[in-house]
Amino acid sequence: MRLSLNKKQLSAAPPLWLKEAGYTFIEDRISGQGSYVHRLTRDFYPRFHLYFQEERGTSGQELIIFQLHLDQKKPGYVGYHRHNAEYDGELVEAEINRLKKLALPDFFI
Repeated sequence: MRLSLNKKQLSAAPPLWLKEAGYTFIEDRISGQGSYVHRLTRDFYPRFHLYFQEERGTSGQELIIFQLHLDQKKPGYVGYHRHNAEYDGELVEAEINRLKKLALPDFFI
């Protein structure tokens, strides 16, 4: 699920803002790509998994685009890197709403 926020709605730079929201930086050992996770329990799974990128909007504002999904479990086969993930649904939507509440309102921009 996608969440788009104006960069000015974040109280800090995206990595620090995500840390304040309970996310931890991880790096994929194979691809080297960085992302952020937020565990639902003490176990590694299930967990919210989030990527972000910065873009410039059509009116010139700086946007942060978050892509969020829920990892249900780790890959089950050796050499198989895909996992059971939910890209929408009740839990993912609730997490998007939680992140929206942590952002500064539009009228402060």
